[in-house]
Amino acid sequence: MYRIINENEPIYPIRVAAKMLNISVHTLRMYEKEGLIIPFKKESKHRLYSEADLKRIQCIRDTINQDKVSIDGIKRILALVPCWSIIKCSEDDMKNCLALKENLKPCWTLKHNNNTCTNRNCKECEVYMNFSNCHQLKDFIVKLTIKETA
Repeated sequence: MYRIINENEPIYPIRVAAKMLNISVHTLRMYEKEGLIIPFKKESKHRLYSEADLKRIQCIRDTINQDKVSIDGIKRILALVPCWSIIKCSEDDMKNCLALKENLKPCWTLKHNNNTCTNRNCKECEVYMNFSNCHQLKDFIVKLTIKETA
């Protein structure tokens, strides 16, 4: 009997993920270091990737190779995602939020002190999870634009 796998379930070791994506292990580690992906880490520190992670990485690859956007450019785009609006931060939380001040890195790469994100697991946060592929980000921006013009 086969078990249906949740797309967020970490199942692929780093070498398998790299092979599936036709990239190097070094590239996956670089994406992690740059804050573009947050792989699951076992207690042994071995990284595992989910289907959602693979989609996110493929989006990053397409953005770099087809759209000619640099890693720094991708980070800047992701830094513009209004996480404070998505998770409904209070005014007090927003006063202590680096994501409002930072425009070079996505919110999940920042140190969260004294706000609603302090004890959040960024990999499980809707801000990170909802933008696992390029179409989701574009759809979100379109919805934001429509709300503001309505």
